[in-house]
Amino acid sequence: MTSRIQKIENNVQDIHSVAWKKLCEYVDKVAQEEREEFSPLEELGQELFSQIYTLPESISKLKKVKKVWLYGSNLKRIPPEVGQMKSLEYFDPYTSYSLHWFPYEITRCKNLKDSRVSTRALYGNYKNRMGFPDLMNNPVRYSGETVHCSICDKSMSYEETNQAWISLRVGSDVLPLLANLCSTECKDKLPKPSEGYIQFPHKGGSVVKQLPDEDETFELEMMQQDKEGDIPTESTKEDDKASGNEKPVLLKLIRKLWKK
Repeated sequence: MTSRIQKIENNVQDIHSVAWKKLCEYVDKVAQEEREEFSPLEELGQELFSQIYTLPESISKLKKVKKVWLYGSNLKRIPPEVGQMKSLEYFDPYTSYSLHWFPYEITRCKNLKDSRVSTRALYGNYKNRMGFPDLMNNPVRYSGETVHCSICDKSMSYEETNQAWISLRVGSDVLPLLANLCSTECKDKLPKPSEGYIQFPHKGGSVVKQLPDEDETFELEMMQQDKEGDIPTESTKEDDKASGNEKPVLLKLIRKLWKK
Protein backbone atom coordinates (compact mmCIF):
# COMPACT_ATOMS: atom_id res chain seq x y z
CA MET A 1 0.00 0.00 0.00
CA THR A 2 1.42 3.35 -0.97
CA SER A 3 2.24 5.74 1.86
CA ARG A 4 2.53 8.68 -0.49
CA ILE A 5 0.05 11.37 0.53
CA GLN A 6 -0.08 14.50 -1.59
CA LYS A 7 -1.07 17.96 -0.48
CA ILE A 8 -4.12 19.58 -1.98
CA GLU A 9 -3.23 22.53 -4.17
CA ASN A 10 -5.38 25.64 -3.96
CA ASN A 11 -5.35 28.58 -6.39
CA VAL A 12 -4.26 26.24 -9.17
CA GLN A 13 -5.50 28.35 -12.09
CA ASP A 14 -4.23 31.62 -13.56
CA ILE A 15 -7.58 33.29 -14.25
CA HIS A 16 -5.87 36.15 -16.10
CA SER A 17 -4.36 33.93 -18.78
CA VAL A 18 -5.50 33.84 -22.39
CA ALA A 19 -6.28 30.13 -22.00
CA TRP A 20 -8.69 30.76 -19.12
CA LYS A 21 -10.48 33.61 -20.89
CA LYS A 22 -10.89 31.48 -24.02
CA LEU A 23 -12.28 28.63 -21.93
CA CYS A 24 -14.83 30.89 -20.23
CA GLU A 25 -15.90 32.23 -23.63
CA TYR A 26 -16.30 28.67 -24.88
CA VAL A 27 -18.48 27.73 -21.89
CA ASP A 28 -20.72 30.71 -22.62
CA LYS A 29 -20.99 29.72 -26.28
CA VAL A 30 -21.88 26.11 -25.48
CA ALA A 31 -24.54 27.28 -23.03
CA GLN A 32 -25.99 29.89 -25.39
CA GLU A 33 -26.18 27.47 -28.31
CA GLU A 34 -27.53 24.72 -26.07
CA ARG A 35 -24.97 22.23 -27.32
CA GLU A 36 -25.00 18.66 -26.08
CA GLU A 37 -21.22 18.15 -26.05
CA PHE A 38 -18.44 20.00 -24.22
CA SER A 39 -14.94 19.49 -25.65
CA PRO A 40 -12.52 22.29 -24.65
CA LEU A 41 -9.50 20.63 -26.28
CA GLU A 42 -11.20 20.80 -29.65
CA GLU A 43 -12.03 24.48 -29.13
CA LEU A 44 -8.83 25.74 -27.48
CA GLY A 45 -6.20 23.53 -29.08
CA GLN A 46 -3.52 21.59 -27.21
CA GLU A 47 -1.29 24.54 -26.28
CA LEU A 48 -4.01 26.52 -24.51
CA PHE A 49 -5.85 23.49 -23.14
CA SER A 50 -2.66 22.31 -21.44
CA GLN A 51 -2.78 25.49 -19.32
CA ILE A 52 -6.20 24.63 -17.86
CA TYR A 53 -6.11 23.12 -14.35
CA THR A 54 -9.74 23.51 -13.36
CA LEU A 55 -13.04 24.35 -15.01
CA PRO A 56 -14.92 27.62 -14.46
CA GLU A 57 -17.89 27.68 -12.13
CA SER A 58 -19.93 28.83 -15.12
CA ILE A 59 -20.20 25.19 -16.22
CA SER A 60 -23.38 25.34 -14.12
CA LYS A 61 -24.96 26.93 -17.22
CA LEU A 62 -24.36 23.84 -19.35
CA LYS A 63 -27.84 22.45 -18.78
CA LYS A 64 -28.09 20.68 -22.14
CA VAL A 65 -24.65 19.09 -22.26
CA LYS A 66 -24.81 15.30 -22.30
CA LYS A 67 -21.17 14.47 -23.00
CA VAL A 68 -18.01 15.98 -21.53
CA TRP A 69 -14.66 15.28 -23.19
CA LEU A 70 -11.58 16.07 -21.08
CA TYR A 71 -9.21 13.43 -22.45
CA GLY A 72 -5.53 14.06 -21.74
CA SER A 73 -6.11 17.21 -19.70
CA ASN A 74 -3.90 18.72 -16.99
CA LEU A 75 -6.92 19.24 -14.76
CA LYS A 76 -6.34 19.06 -11.03
CA ARG A 77 -9.93 19.58 -9.94
CA ILE A 78 -13.54 19.91 -11.08
CA PRO A 79 -15.71 22.57 -9.37
CA PRO A 80 -18.87 21.58 -7.45
CA GLU A 81 -20.97 23.35 -10.11
CA VAL A 82 -20.66 20.21 -12.23
CA GLY A 83 -23.60 18.96 -10.19
CA GLN A 84 -25.85 21.46 -11.98
CA MET A 85 -25.23 19.80 -15.37
CA LYS A 86 -28.49 17.90 -15.13
CA SER A 87 -28.35 16.38 -18.62
CA LEU A 88 -24.85 14.91 -18.24
CA GLU A 89 -24.74 11.28 -19.37
CA TYR A 90 -21.09 10.62 -20.26
CA PHE A 91 -17.97 11.99 -18.55
CA ASP A 92 -14.50 11.34 -19.97
CA PRO A 93 -11.39 12.74 -18.23
CA TYR A 94 -9.33 9.70 -19.23
CA THR A 95 -5.51 10.09 -18.96
CA SER A 96 -5.99 13.25 -16.85
CA TYR A 97 -3.38 11.96 -14.43
CA SER A 98 -3.40 15.00 -12.14
CA LEU A 99 -7.12 14.61 -11.46
CA HIS A 100 -7.13 12.63 -8.21
CA TRP A 101 -10.59 13.44 -6.83
CA PHE A 102 -14.01 14.90 -7.68
CA PRO A 103 -16.62 17.04 -5.93
CA TYR A 104 -19.44 15.21 -4.17
CA GLU A 105 -21.89 17.32 -6.18
CA ILE A 106 -21.24 15.20 -9.26
CA THR A 107 -23.59 12.64 -7.67
CA ARG A 108 -26.41 15.07 -8.46
CA CYS A 109 -25.99 14.25 -12.16
CA LYS A 110 -28.61 11.52 -12.07
CA ASN A 111 -28.34 10.81 -15.80
CA LEU A 112 -24.60 10.13 -15.57
CA LYS A 113 -24.33 6.41 -16.28
CA ASP A 114 -21.06 6.09 -18.17
CA SER A 115 -17.56 7.41 -17.48
CA ARG A 116 -13.94 6.81 -18.42
CA VAL A 117 -11.45 7.69 -15.71
CA SER A 118 -7.77 6.83 -15.17
CA THR A 119 -8.46 5.01 -11.92
CA ARG A 120 -4.81 4.49 -10.93
CA ALA A 121 -4.57 8.26 -10.42
CA LEU A 122 -7.43 8.34 -7.90
CA TYR A 123 -7.09 8.64 -4.15
CA GLY A 124 -7.93 5.35 -2.44
CA ASN A 125 -8.29 3.34 -5.63
CA TYR A 126 -8.07 -0.43 -5.12
CA LYS A 127 -5.19 -0.73 -7.61
CA ASN A 128 -2.68 1.21 -5.50
CA ARG A 129 -4.57 2.82 -2.56
CA MET A 130 -3.07 6.26 -3.11
CA GLY A 131 -3.31 8.12 0.20
CA PHE A 132 -5.98 10.75 0.85
CA PRO A 133 -4.66 14.25 1.72
CA ASP A 134 -5.29 15.43 5.27
CA LEU A 135 -8.26 17.81 5.27
CA MET A 136 -7.63 18.84 8.88
CA ASN A 137 -4.51 20.80 8.06
CA ASN A 138 -5.00 21.48 4.38
CA PRO A 139 -8.65 22.21 3.48
CA VAL A 140 -9.72 22.49 -0.14
CA ARG A 141 -10.71 26.00 -1.15
CA TYR A 142 -12.62 27.08 -4.22
CA SER A 143 -12.92 30.65 -5.50
CA GLY A 144 -14.75 33.07 -3.24
CA GLU A 145 -15.01 33.25 0.53
CA THR A 146 -17.94 30.89 0.95
CA VAL A 147 -18.83 27.34 -0.05
CA HIS A 148 -22.13 25.46 -0.18
CA CYS A 149 -23.02 22.34 1.76
CA SER A 150 -22.90 19.34 -0.55
CA ILE A 151 -26.11 17.97 1.00
CA CYS A 152 -28.44 20.86 1.81
CA ASP A 153 -26.76 23.62 -0.25
CA LYS A 154 -26.43 25.96 2.74
CA SER A 155 -23.86 28.73 2.21
CA MET A 156 -21.07 28.83 4.81
CA SER A 157 -17.55 30.08 5.35
CA TYR A 158 -14.54 27.77 5.09
CA GLU A 159 -14.17 28.03 8.85
CA GLU A 160 -17.66 26.56 9.24
CA THR A 161 -17.46 23.74 6.73
CA ASN A 162 -16.62 20.18 7.67
CA GLN A 163 -14.88 18.60 4.69
CA ALA A 164 -14.74 14.83 4.27
CA TRP A 165 -13.67 12.21 1.74
CA ILE A 166 -16.03 9.46 0.62
CA SER A 167 -15.69 6.86 -2.16
CA LEU A 168 -18.83 6.24 -4.22
CA ARG A 169 -19.71 4.79 -7.60
CA VAL A 170 -20.36 7.50 -10.16
CA GLY A 171 -20.97 6.48 -13.76
CA SER A 172 -18.74 3.48 -14.49
CA ASP A 173 -16.20 4.09 -11.72
CA VAL A 174 -15.80 4.40 -7.96
CA LEU A 175 -14.56 7.95 -7.39
CA PRO A 176 -13.06 9.66 -4.34
CA LEU A 177 -15.41 12.55 -3.62
CA LEU A 178 -14.94 15.66 -1.49
CA ALA A 179 -18.02 16.64 0.49
CA ASN A 180 -18.50 20.03 2.17
CA LEU A 181 -20.78 19.51 5.16
CA CYS A 182 -22.51 22.10 7.33
CA SER A 183 -23.64 19.83 10.17
CA THR A 184 -23.63 16.37 11.68
CA GLU A 185 -27.13 15.89 10.28
CA CYS A 186 -25.88 16.45 6.73
CA LYS A 187 -22.90 14.16 7.31
CA ASP A 188 -25.30 11.41 8.42
CA LYS A 189 -27.15 11.77 5.12
CA LEU A 190 -24.13 10.69 3.09
CA PRO A 191 -24.69 7.29 1.43
CA LYS A 192 -22.79 4.17 2.37
CA PRO A 193 -19.40 4.05 0.59
CA SER A 194 -18.79 1.46 -2.12
CA GLU A 195 -17.73 -2.00 -1.00
CA GLY A 196 -13.97 -2.48 -0.91
CA TYR A 197 -13.27 1.12 0.13
CA ILE A 198 -13.14 2.98 3.46
CA GLN A 199 -16.61 2.48 4.87
CA PHE A 200 -17.14 5.90 6.42
CA PRO A 201 -16.56 9.60 5.59
CA HIS A 202 -13.08 10.57 6.73
CA LYS A 203 -10.49 13.35 6.89
CA GLY A 204 -7.69 11.49 5.15
CA GLY A 205 -4.08 11.67 6.28
CA SER A 206 -1.72 8.95 7.46
CA VAL A 207 -4.02 7.86 10.31
CA VAL A 208 -6.57 6.49 7.85
CA LYS A 209 -6.07 2.79 7.25
CA GLN A 210 -7.12 1.53 3.84
CA LEU A 211 -7.75 -2.00 2.64
CA PRO A 212 -4.90 -3.78 0.82
CA ASP A 213 -4.28 -2.71 -2.74
CA GLU A 214 -4.38 -4.99 -5.78
CA ASP A 215 -0.83 -6.31 -5.37
CA GLU A 216 -1.12 -6.76 -1.61
CA THR A 217 -4.42 -8.60 -2.03
CA PHE A 218 -2.73 -11.00 -4.43
CA GLU A 219 0.17 -11.54 -2.01
CA LEU A 220 -2.19 -12.18 0.88
CA GLU A 221 -4.14 -14.70 -1.14
CA MET A 222 -0.92 -16.41 -2.16
CA MET A 223 0.16 -16.61 1.49
CA GLN A 224 -3.21 -18.07 2.40
CA GLN A 225 -2.85 -20.71 -0.28
CA ASP A 226 0.63 -21.53 1.01
CA LYS A 227 -0.75 -21.99 4.51
CA GLU A 228 -3.40 -24.33 3.24
CA GLY A 229 -0.70 -26.25 1.36
CA ASP A 230 -3.13 -28.07 -0.90
CA ILE A 231 -2.82 -28.62 -4.64
CA PRO A 232 -6.04 -28.52 -6.66
CA THR A 233 -7.42 -31.86 -7.76
CA GLU A 234 -10.11 -32.50 -10.35
CA SER A 235 -12.71 -32.83 -7.61
CA THR A 236 -11.73 -29.55 -5.91
CA LYS A 237 -11.71 -27.82 -9.28
CA GLU A 238 -15.26 -28.99 -9.89
CA ASP A 239 -16.33 -27.92 -6.39
CA ASP A 240 -14.81 -24.46 -6.86
CA LYS A 241 -16.40 -24.10 -10.26
CA ALA A 242 -19.81 -25.13 -8.93
CA SER A 243 -19.54 -22.64 -6.09
CA GLY A 244 -18.35 -19.84 -8.36
CA ASN A 245 -15.03 -19.69 -6.47
CA GLU A 246 -12.55 -20.31 -9.27
CA LYS A 247 -10.06 -17.61 -8.26
CA PRO A 248 -8.43 -19.64 -5.44
CA VAL A 249 -7.91 -22.53 -7.88
CA LEU A 250 -6.09 -20.18 -10.24
CA LEU A 251 -3.93 -18.94 -7.39
CA LYS A 252 -3.07 -22.51 -6.41
CA LEU A 253 -1.95 -23.22 -9.95
CA ILE A 254 0.16 -20.07 -10.01
CA ARG A 255 1.73 -21.05 -6.68
CA LYS A 256 2.51 -24.52 -8.02
CA LEU A 257 4.29 -23.04 -11.06
CA TRP A 258 5.99 -20.42 -8.91
CA LYS A 259 7.66 -23.05 -6.76
CA LYS A 260 9.11 -24.91 -9.75
